[in-house]
Amino acid sequence: MRAIKISLFAFLLVTAAICISFCEGNSNVLCIESERQALLKFKQDLIDPSNRLSSWIDGEDCCDWVGVFCNNLTGHVNELHLGLFSSKPYVSSLLNFVPDYAPDPVRDAYEKSALRGKINPSLLDLTHLNYLDLSYNNFGGVQIPEFICSLKSLTYLNLFRANFSGAIPHKLRNLSKLNYLDLGNNYRLEAKALQWVSGLSSLQYLDLSGADLTNATDWLQITSKLPSLLELHLSGCELTNDPSPVSVNYTSLAVLDLSLNKLSSVATWIFSLGSLVSINLRANIVKGEIPNGFQNLSSLTFLDLSWNSFSPSSIPSWLSNLNQLQFLGLGRVGLQGNFSSVITNMSSLTHLDLSGNNHAKIVPKCLESLCNIREMDLSDNEIDHEVSEIIGSLSKCSLNRLETLNLASNKLFGHLTDQLGQFKNLAYLQLSKNSISGPIPFSVGKLSLLKILDVSNNKLNATVPQSLGQLVNLEYLGISNNMLEGYISEMHFSNLTRLRVLRASNNMLMFKPNPRWIPPFHCEDIYLGNWHLGPQFPQWLRFQNNLSNLDISHAGISGVIPDWFWNLSIEYNDLNFSNNQLIGKLPYLPIYHLVDLSSNKFTGSLPRVISADYYFLSNNLFSGSLSNFFCNSSNRLGSLIIFDVQSNLLSGEIPDRWENWDGWKL
Repeated sequence: MRAIKISLFAFLLVTAAICISFCEGNSNVLCIESERQALLKFKQDLIDPSNRLSSWIDGEDCCDWVGVFCNNLTGHVNELHLGLFSSKPYVSSLLNFVPDYAPDPVRDAYEKSALRGKINPSLLDLTHLNYLDLSYNNFGGVQIPEFICSLKSLTYLNLFRANFSGAIPHKLRNLSKLNYLDLGNNYRLEAKALQWVSGLSSLQYLDLSGADLTNATDWLQITSKLPSLLELHLSGCELTNDPSPVSVNYTSLAVLDLSLNKLSSVATWIFSLGSLVSINLRANIVKGEIPNGFQNLSSLTFLDLSWNSFSPSSIPSWLSNLNQLQFLGLGRVGLQGNFSSVITNMSSLTHLDLSGNNHAKIVPKCLESLCNIREMDLSDNEIDHEVSEIIGSLSKCSLNRLETLNLASNKLFGHLTDQLGQFKNLAYLQLSKNSISGPIPFSVGKLSLLKILDVSNNKLNATVPQSLGQLVNLEYLGISNNMLEGYISEMHFSNLTRLRVLRASNNMLMFKPNPRWIPPFHCEDIYLGNWHLGPQFPQWLRFQNNLSNLDISHAGISGVIPDWFWNLSIEYNDLNFSNNQLIGKLPYLPIYHLVDLSSNKFTGSLPRVISADYYFLSNNLFSGSLSNFFCNSSNRLGSLIIFDVQSNLLSGEIPDRWENWDGWKL
């Protein structure tokens, strides 16, 4: 599975290619002039926002250019490594547990460094090119250029997540030497049939994930006849079960990814593939009981059946016989009962997802055997133990390995202990929606790799430790809906340079930094409702120029909203200033989803709005005509759902065409 590990085949192939190139070296040979000119033409049509190709200069030896690898004897260009990453970035499938937060190590690099523009057919002049990697770039949703199908020396073609669309060219069948083809995660590629794949008899790795294969009913028949195929990735391809009998003959298949499709049952032919080490059926619509046939696949190291519609049942006892399993995904599959006996016997596990099974339970002691565990998601179950027991059991054997721990939405109680600070590799900690009480331990500040900390919706009390300010990698801090109290100082944020999301509403906290304080972070979301921030409007917000969502309601703020605030962002998603003492006129609200300015003292006409869905301006001193507001052509109100302006000084009537509109509530 791409999200968990680099494929064995891809790793060996890339390693071998790089080793050959470096062992041969490029220092004793100059590149061929016609090929240098071909590369310069190729570069000329590209947009390179981060100057990745700055070494590509006319007159210089192209064999020394970044991403170019030549044959040491002939000087011919053999390989172009122009993907944004040398290998597919690791993105855990267990990181979907924080609302409104999508950790994506690719996103920032992609936006800043992805090559754009056109792919010049000058590449055809590279007649010895056998390796082409353009992955993780952005070619604007165009079709895959037909000329690529004429690069007949290619053995490796990687266009993963390069933003291509349209029909996959059938002429790719001409690339008969290919052993690696990755077209995955592009913008809606499609194929009505896969007959063209049958011409790629040397293929060992095939990824068409995200392509629409609704009409490609021959996918199984074609791919199963590829004699050398080791890995098949068809995630999110709209696949359904084929009712017609098909003779399946995968002789060497090791990795099968059919996740995110519409499969309603597990095909029995899968259980005959003794060579399988990885199978991913996550997020289909599989019904019935979990088939016992999986126990025949004794070499499995990866099994993900999460997010299917299996019948409620206890966890299969035969799972413990798959003693080589490193990844087990059984999240939201309707399991019931106690998982402890099975978990105890699965000491090879590095990733465990048993989330969302509602009636599942464990005995904390069973976690002591998970000596290799790196990521564990037990959220949304009925685990009703002291949180210190869970932490204590994990510390017995996985203290130096655990990276992700999600225990949200259980029935945990008791106090967090200083033992938590000993998990040196912990990067994601989610404990929200439990009944944990007591203070946040000071030792949390020792978790230097922590990126997400969410302890919201608990019963935590006492003051917030200043040691939180030492979490240099923290991106998400969630402490909202607790009973935390006391003063927050600038030291609480001293080293939080990477903080993107701050959710801390509904506590009893006070924050009054020096008016000249410049925060080290640039947040996208800040939720500080029910903090005491006033009476002045928080001056430190003027440095938050990435803001999308802001809640400073019930914060004791008075006076006028400064002009600089409206210049921070072109548009906001959510803005909540309710229940303060704010005054003045608001000519314009650049807000797209929710605006709540209720219970203040704003005056003047109702402010113009871009396209808010929820519009709460009640209990103010707004005046003027409602009719003028609704008839103002600059107000885009087509998505309006709730419009609340009661208890103001407004006059007139709402036009009939709005008063009778079904899409909203007045």
